[in-house]
This record gives sequence, structure tokens and C-alpha cells, in this order.
Amino acid sequence: MSDKPKKLLIVEDDPGLQGQLRWSFEGFEIEVAADRNAALAQLRRFEPSVVTLDLGLPPDPGGTSEGFATLEEILALAPDTKVIVVTGHNDRNNAVRAIGLGAYDFYEKPIDPDLLNLVLERAVRLYHLEQQNRQLEEQYTATPLEGLIAASPEMLKVCRSIEKLAPTNVSTLLLGESGTGKEVLVKALHGLSDRSDKRLVAINCAAIPENLLESELFGYEKGAFTGAAKTTPGKIEHADGGMLFLDEIGDLPLPLQAKLLRFLQERVVERVGGRREIEVDVRVVCATHQNLQEQIKEGRFREDLYYRINEATIMVPPLRDRQGDTVVLARAFLQHFIQELNLPAREFSKTALEAIENYSWPGNVRELENRVKRALVMADEAQITPEDLELEDTDIEVAPFNLRVVREEAERKAVLRALSHTDNNVSRTAEMLGVTRPTLYNLVRKYNIEI
Repeated sequence: MSDKPKKLLIVEDDPGLQGQLRWSFEGFEIEVAADRNAALAQLRRFEPSVVTLDLGLPPDPGGTSEGFATLEEILALAPDTKVIVVTGHNDRNNAVRAIGLGAYDFYEKPIDPDLLNLVLERAVRLYHLEQQNRQLEEQYTATPLEGLIAASPEMLKVCRSIEKLAPTNVSTLLLGESGTGKEVLVKALHGLSDRSDKRLVAINCAAIPENLLESELFGYEKGAFTGAAKTTPGKIEHADGGMLFLDEIGDLPLPLQAKLLRFLQERVVERVGGRREIEVDVRVVCATHQNLQEQIKEGRFREDLYYRINEATIMVPPLRDRQGDTVVLARAFLQHFIQELNLPAREFSKTALEAIENYSWPGNVRELENRVKRALVMADEAQITPEDLELEDTDIEVAPFNLRVVREEAERKAVLRALSHTDNNVSRTAEMLGVTRPTLYNLVRKYNIEI
């Protein structure tokens, strides 16, 4: 826990005691507030781990009403913050009431800095443990399918489609830009299907030379061509009983498209150089980043094959269109590579997270993964910066000038971002936005947001 910031907010109206407390705690970042409004402003800006709160605040310095009101508002805005109430000597009734309202602990005046410091250290340690546990929970809930990390509404919709299609035998086509995670989705589809105990055989139609692709797919008989020393089954036969994944199907040459179409219609294959028809039971899943409709118009892809492989289509959105996924993915990749490469723990700086959100990610998830890995290896400080990610020149989206439109759009986006960061947890979302739960519900209704 020593590498995590220890932030302390002192809420005290006595200037002398403010000074004494400010200089009594080593290792803490400290801010001071003298009344409720200042305390709440500092809470939102400074985001302290621990708050020491004197119950006797103006305009009721001789009573406790203002102090208790401040306590309730602090806990409404930041429920995880540990509030230590400072009470008068033998003022046990108010101490017990404060604990009942949610304060972490209480301490009686006069102040003993050494003893209070022990209480603060224990409180901040608990705060960081709870935050760490929450991060682990978020990592778990950000995995809607095996191997897939996503929290955005766009990708959760894709996941629901995968879950619905998995038990069927429907030929499925995944469309999306390179690097969006189509292969991960295919693995999830296979894992959820009744063919999960059989092979998932993948072949990249763009990675194999045209003169070798036919024998790779359909196999060949001994002596079919020079070098064919033995009979070799193709990928389709290897997938018998399981699933065949044809990646980059848009790059399949036209002669092979005709042969693949015949297989899909008859469910039999003939090896190169062979005459025997071999029955194969396989589910076919295809993917491409190309526009097959355009290729059909240009005569580069068979329309009848398109409808054979396209009994169901899943559109995989690019990373730039997945609200909140960039941060979730970046943090997941960071933790993965810290463990895989056995490197010191690091975190993203606030500006790095902003750069990650603002960048358009033309290379999608694959580019994000590579940048995080490189940044982790090259970073010199405990926090990864935009410079480490090579995103220091990221352009910010230009906003409209109408103030009402800007304000409402900013509110809507902030609520959506916070919901994606907390996996739709209302309490944590309200805390992150610095509003109460009723206010959050009003915003959700105002902008017609689904939770």
C-alpha cells in the first residue's frame, strides 16, 4: 500500500488546531476546510481517502447539527471515504451517533497526534484494500464472455447475440475492422456451443498463398502433386464434429469460393487429387473486415456463398464506438502484462486515461494492447503517462458552442462513462459523479439512459 497516495482532509474551524493537525501527519497529502461548503468542495476536488471531522462547525460551532449534516453529505457523496469524527471529552453519545450514521471511527479531544496518526494509517489502509477489492470485482464483471473484456452497451449487445447463437448450428458471419476481437468472439461462441468438446479449427484465408490454400482447406491424396508424399486430410476434415473458423473470408479466391459453396450445400469434401466424397459434420463461422456487399457488386465475391455463410450476422463495433471500453481494456492489459512480464506495479496517470479515451484507435483492441505493453516496458515512473503511450498529441473532439447543448451532452456522457466504469452500480456511479443517488436517478430519467 505504500505506493498509493494517502489523502487526508481536515475539517476544522479552529485555525490553531488546523495548523497543528496539518503538520502532525507525515506521508499524507493534506487539505483543510473550515465549514461544510468548503469540505464538500474539497471532497469533490481532492477525493481524500480519510477525513477528520470536528462536529462543532459554523454556523453552529457550539453544537453538533452542522457537523452531523456535513458527515451525512460526505458519506452520500463518497461512501468509501473513512470519516474520523473528532468529539469533545466524554462526548460518547455523539460519538456513538456518528458511528451509527456511517463514520469509520471517533477520537476525543485533546488531540494526541501519535495516537490519531495510528487511527489514520489504519483507516487509509482499509480504504485502499476496499478500492483494490473493487477493482478486482470490476475486472470480473467486465468479462461477460470467456476471454472477452468489455463493459460498453455496444459490446454487451454483441455478447448477448453470441450467447443466443451458440446453442444453434447457424452459419455465422462476424463483420468488423481488423483488431476488434472477432477471433475472441469466435472462441467464446465455440466454448458456449454443444461442440465445445470438439475442435475449433481456424484458418486465415489471407495468410496462405492461393496455390496452397485449397490443399490446406480440403486436404490432398498421395501423389496429387509434387511433394505430396502421403494422404493428408484438410482443415475441414480436422474440424469434423466441431467448428471451422474461416477468418478473412473476403480474401478467399473465386475458384475456392465455388468449392466451399459446394461443401456448404452438400456437406462433403473431395481432397485434391481424390475422387471420393467424404462427409463432414462441421459448423462454419466466418469473419472479415471487408465489405462483402461491395465485393459482390465488383464480382469478387459470390452472392450465393455470401447468403450461405450469412445465416446470422454479428457486427463487431470498432473500439472508438465502445463507450468506456478503452479504459476497462487498458487497465486489464496493464495488469496482465505486469504479471506476465514480472514488472513493478504501475498505474495510468489521469492524463493518460484521458488520452486513451480521446484517441480514435484506428488499430482497435490490438493497437491498444500493443501500446499498453510498450508503455509498461518503457515507463520510468510509477505512473504511465501519455508520452509513454505515445499519445501526447491526441486531438480532443471539438464540441458545439451552444452552452445548453454542451452542458446536457457533457452530463449525458459523464453518466454513461461512470456507469460503464462501475458496471452499472448505482451507488458507485453516484459517488464517482459526486452526486446523490436521487440526483443520479433524475439524470438517468432525463437522458433516457438504461441501467
